[in-house]
Amino acid sequence: MQQKPYRDFNSYLRQRYGCRVQKITLDAGLTCPNRDGTISRAGCIYCNPRGSGTGQAGAGLSIARQLEQAKEPLRKRYKAKKFLAYFQSYTNTYAPVDTLQGLYAQAVDDPDVMGLCIGTRPDCVPDQVLDMITGMSKEKDIWMEYGLQSAHELTLDRINRGHGLYAFEDAVRRTRQRELPICVHVILGLPGEGEKEMLDTARYLAGQDIQAVKIHLLYVVQDTALHRLYSQGRYRCLEQEEYVDLAARFVQSLPREVIIQRLTGDPHREELVAPKWALNKQQTLQMIEERIRRQRSEVGRQTSAGG
Repeated sequence: MQQKPYRDFNSYLRQRYGCRVQKITLDAGLTCPNRDGTISRAGCIYCNPRGSGTGQAGAGLSIARQLEQAKEPLRKRYKAKKFLAYFQSYTNTYAPVDTLQGLYAQAVDDPDVMGLCIGTRPDCVPDQVLDMITGMSKEKDIWMEYGLQSAHELTLDRINRGHGLYAFEDAVRRTRQRELPICVHVILGLPGEGEKEMLDTARYLAGQDIQAVKIHLLYVVQDTALHRLYSQGRYRCLEQEEYVDLAARFVQSLPREVIIQRLTGDPHREELVAPKWALNKQQTLQMIEERIRRQRSEVGRQTSAGG
C-alpha cells in the first residue's frame, strides 16, 4: 500500500499501539449551548436537530453498551484489535463534571479501548472539566477535539458559531498546559469565504500548539439554516475539483508533524441535499492524496531549477 503524503491518523495509531485501532462513534445524550438557549436556540447554520448524533442515547443505550455493540462489526470490517471511544455528537463537555466523569469512565474502563476522543466547543471546557479529564488521561490517552471551523471572526458570526477566536486560543492554552493533545475541526466552503480565507485558517493553525486537524467539506443537509440559504440561491457548494485543490493546499500549509485525522466528511445519504459528490468519499480522498503528491513534486522541481 502506498504511503500517505501526509501524517495520517491510522499510521500514527498503529505505530503507537502496534495494531489496527478503530474509532467508535458514541452518543452521550448531551446538548449544546448554541441550541438550548444559553447562547442561542438556532445552532450553527449547518447543523440540523440531529447534531451528528446516532440516536443511541435516546434509545436508552449506555456508553458501555454502545461500545460493546460496535466492536464486532469493526473487527470484521477493519480487522481492528483495539478502539478509540469517540464522543462525537453535540458538545461533550457540556454537563456537570460528575455527569461527564461517569460517561467517560464507561469508556476508560473498557479494556479494548485505548483512548478517548472528546468532541466539544472551545468555549465549553472550564478548568474543572479539564482537570478531571487530565486525571483520567493517566489511565488512557485522551484527545480533545475542538470545533473552530474558521479563523475569521466574521465567518464565525456568519455561521452563528457563538464564540470567537479568543475562546479557541484560551482553550488551546489551558489544554496544552495540561499536556492533552488537541485535534481541531475546520470546514472548507463556509459562506463568504474564498481561497484566501480558507488558506488563512490553515496558516493560523500552523502557528497554534495543536497536534491534529480534521478537514470537513461544508455540505447542505435538510432542516438547517444553510438549507434555506441554498434553496434561495444564496449559497453555492464547492465543486469536487475545487475542494480537492483547497484541501491539498490546506494540508501543505500545516507543519508536517501535524496529524491529519480527516480530509472530508461523511454525510448521511438520507439527509444530504448538496453537493451529491460528497457521497463519493473514497474517490475524493484519492484525488486529494494525488493532488498533494503532484503539488509537492512541482514544488520540488521548482526548487531544483532555482538551485
